[in-house]
Amino acid sequence: MTQAPAVDLHRPKVEYFNVDELTNIDPKGFVRAVERYHVEPWGLYMARTSDHPEFHYIESWLLPSLSIRVTVFHFTPAHRRDQDYYVDIGEYSQVEPKKWKSVDHYLDLTVRTGRDVELLDVDELLAAHAAGYLDLGQARQAIETASATIDGIAAHGHDFEAWLAAQGIKLTWM
Repeated sequence: MTQAPAVDLHRPKVEYFNVDELTNIDPKGFVRAVERYHVEPWGLYMARTSDHPEFHYIESWLLPSLSIRVTVFHFTPAHRRDQDYYVDIGEYSQVEPKKWKSVDHYLDLTVRTGRDVELLDVDELLAAHAAGYLDLGQARQAIETASATIDGIAAHGHDFEAWLAAQGIKLTWM
């Protein structure tokens, strides 16, 4: 009998975004300098450098009404990935006039424009729910959000930005 790989069980990843201070506190508590924030009625844009071994720059939009965070990673040549967008499912909100918060709910999507959307980390969501890190309502909401996002993107020819545009959201990137 084969054994399933172990799941990386962890509490939901929480990040904070301070627009005035141009900082991002990552899930491990490191304060990261942000080069640019931009606020629109539908969300918050962040652009900053990264010291990650696989990517050197990150651009993200927090989109609270859709319960998603969409990211474009600028990968190093040795770690290029076949994806255009990485979508985190979770809770994203403005908690003060110039401060935002994200709580990741484990499920992720990779979008390859014009081709497909892949759902990731279902095992992490189930393990987190079983461990009590997410209640049933939060787990259900994560699944419903991921499903609606996948369906929306697919209905627009696997074009993430076309799906957003149909909802009146126009993202800008560097």
